[in-house]
Amino acid sequence: MSLPARKITALGKKGLMLSVMLTLVLSAFSPHSLVYADQGPSLNLVSEEPITSGAILKKYVWKSTRKGKPIQVDANVIQVDLQNPRVKVDVMTGVNDQFTKKNTVRGMAQETGAVAGVNGDFFNTKAEGVPMGPQIENGRLMATPPYLPGFYTFAVDQNNKPIIDLFTFEGKIVTKDGASYPLGGINKTYYWFEPSGVHSMIDGMFMYTNSWGQVDRSNDGVTYPSEILVENNKIMKVGHNEIINMIPPKDGYILRTAGKATDFALAHMKVGDPITAEYKVLPQDSSKNYDVEHFKMMIGGGTILVDNGQPAEFSRNDTDVNGYRARTAVGYSKDQRYVYIITADHSDTSYGMSLQELQQFMVQLGVWKGLNLDGGGSTQMVARPLGETNVQLVNNTEYGSERQVVNGLGVYSLAPKGEVKNFTLSGETHLLLNEQAQFQMKGYDIYYNPIDLTGAVPEWSQAPAKGWFLGDKFIPTRTGSTVLTATYGQGKADLKVQVIGRDDVASLKIQPSSGAITENADIPMMVTLTTKDGTARDVPPESLKWELIGIDGKMEGNTLHVDSVKDTENARLIADYDGFRTMVALQTGEWKSWADFDQTSQPVSFTNYPAEVTGSVSVVAGLPGKSANDRAVQLKYDFTQGTGTKAGYVLFGSSGIPIAGQPQSLRVNVLGDNSLNWLRAEFVDGKGETKVIDLAKAINWSGWKTLTADLGGLNFPVTLKRIYAVDIAQGQDERAAVGSIALDDLSFLYKSGLPSSTKSSVQLTIDKPEISVNGKVSVIDQAPVIVDGNTLVPVRFIVEALGGEVLWDNDERKAIVMKDNHLIDAWLGKKDLVMDGERVTAEVAPQLINERTMIPLRLLAEKMGWKVTWNNDTRSVTLN
Repeated sequence: MSLPARKITALGKKGLMLSVMLTLVLSAFSPHSLVYADQGPSLNLVSEEPITSGAILKKYVWKSTRKGKPIQVDANVIQVDLQNPRVKVDVMTGVNDQFTKKNTVRGMAQETGAVAGVNGDFFNTKAEGVPMGPQIENGRLMATPPYLPGFYTFAVDQNNKPIIDLFTFEGKIVTKDGASYPLGGINKTYYWFEPSGVHSMIDGMFMYTNSWGQVDRSNDGVTYPSEILVENNKIMKVGHNEIINMIPPKDGYILRTAGKATDFALAHMKVGDPITAEYKVLPQDSSKNYDVEHFKMMIGGGTILVDNGQPAEFSRNDTDVNGYRARTAVGYSKDQRYVYIITADHSDTSYGMSLQELQQFMVQLGVWKGLNLDGGGSTQMVARPLGETNVQLVNNTEYGSERQVVNGLGVYSLAPKGEVKNFTLSGETHLLLNEQAQFQMKGYDIYYNPIDLTGAVPEWSQAPAKGWFLGDKFIPTRTGSTVLTATYGQGKADLKVQVIGRDDVASLKIQPSSGAITENADIPMMVTLTTKDGTARDVPPESLKWELIGIDGKMEGNTLHVDSVKDTENARLIADYDGFRTMVALQTGEWKSWADFDQTSQPVSFTNYPAEVTGSVSVVAGLPGKSANDRAVQLKYDFTQGTGTKAGYVLFGSSGIPIAGQPQSLRVNVLGDNSLNWLRAEFVDGKGETKVIDLAKAINWSGWKTLTADLGGLNFPVTLKRIYAVDIAQGQDERAAVGSIALDDLSFLYKSGLPSSTKSSVQLTIDKPEISVNGKVSVIDQAPVIVDGNTLVPVRFIVEALGGEVLWDNDERKAIVMKDNHLIDAWLGKKDLVMDGERVTAEVAPQLINERTMIPLRLLAEKMGWKVTWNNDTRSVTLN
């Protein structure tokens, strides 16, 4: 019996009892008794593109509500026309077309030449890596159905008609003396019969063919196997309580027996005797007459979802019916012409689906009959874009990685090579001034299959003109939209591009690779531009102008070379894109080693949560990627026991070690184990509160990797308590339960030379031409005024009184405010100001009154961090 979960998991006796209890509880719920999403879901087609003749990729956004709140889900559908002779669907299997060798969907598609595909059948994550259900690939039976209720199957028959139904298996082995013994299945792993809970291998005889890619065959310790080697229908070896140490031969098979099946083998099978295997896959409903022997393909799945164009009652209750996860499904149209291969995303911007919501989506899509395939972290869809030779990942996977699975449902082109139909242009569509943009031509034939256009030289044109062409590169010199057109042979392709100008920019940010500068340092600067429509671009050096303040040095590309620092309190760097500017204040400082576990170390020990978690912490030498004498802290953990969220900790000291000063960042080298577990650091801050810092949301790498985390938001002083790996409760079957990581070279960044801030108090009165600075009153030539409910102040008097600087650009007719790490550009008569690299819109534009630039006080004070006090009786304002 299997655990009611999205994956089939091997269980011991205690797990079996829990499985029975959960199944009984869940069986009380039919789909009609479960709560569906709120009414009114909508299905919106976003895009569609041919993959090959007879197959189209369609992208949808499905919108609905949950508990009164709107949600949306990104969904992808591959529509395959089974009446088109130039396309087919078939099964993809592991690596080298063998079970037990899991592979990503992308890997299987590339290996088999599929032009699209999704992940397929469910599988026991604790077993060898084989499908739960049956499999027929290219007309060849590779695996048989299990003797379990409710597992539906998708197939295509000899007439190219799709079928979704329940199937079973009949088989027997007949020996020379006429005796026979029933076959339990072909290429099956262990499972538990339902509802009896009996282990499938007890007294069972199972056949394993060359499709089974490893020597071990379903040995979980419950039974003692014996194996018989058969080649060309002749017994070659009979082993008693013995595993034959080979992969089954291509011209034969290996029989695995246990209990009564072993007794039968010893009594009736002798080396050299002929032997006969008789078996067939057939529908569970004996009134149906499928010619399964001639099916073109078959793949197993889970519960039925749609029948007769309506949501169906679930055929199995061991699925996470109440979860919102990534989903995979397959179905077909009422006329049996179209197959719909479906994925739904669960990501930062897509909310996933419950199975009930998936039913609604499929019905809206036009599915007449459909079933659930493996979902969650396994959900992957790949497809080949027009003109491309390789498939690409289409969906956003649930955990950001492509999981290895046992099989997949692939789409294959059967079309011959055709004449050129057209080509596509691809490349960056939001261009920056003066950058060199290069575009790619991807050609395809009349069957939408790729044609190599390497070396093709198209004729280029643009309308309207926004730049010039240098060979195959376009260099924009003017802002605005243009359409680039490439003509080659009979083909023609357009690409609309936007050359970004100052008025299109929403923000411009500089991100130094280091928060500190020193003499003779080279510091790469990443500059990111975001447009008003949300498009983000990394800005190349040829698109920027730079200004260095308080620094002797120069920009070489986007790298700042520092000769010396003239003003440690006011070292600044300004980046200018088409007049849109931003500034970063640079500080001197350095990384200080805290523990390298060679010369400097800290006491470490292991702690766990919950109590069932086991593991160890030790300082060891000679780890991979390190020299024999280089020491690091190794954390080993085992999360196989216990329930809920689990963690293994490296504890520093008895309850944490205080960190000196006010570190701004933590840096640590981590030897990853590719477990996908979470890596976190735990601090206790100056208020005694526990603060958790994420080092990595998923340990998705092997080898050493340097991680950095910002600590600037902590209340100092701080104590580093623990660094730990954590396996959160949801989706634990997606992550490794046993693993080992290592930590080395812990250091903290300390900054110095922070810009000083002059502490002053400034008071002004509306319509009164005077200013009070720290109690000293001076006459000014322009008083603050109120315009349309907004207080405008003479910016120069205010900023200089508070220790800042105001410059005037007569060509641009703008005032420039600089104070500490703030830079403000304010244009006369324009409501849009640029404040610290962000576009901000004022209610009232800056104005020139009595030859003084007047700026809205509220925006100025908010950006500068000034405290503003208003006295209604005197109509005065005080700034601190």
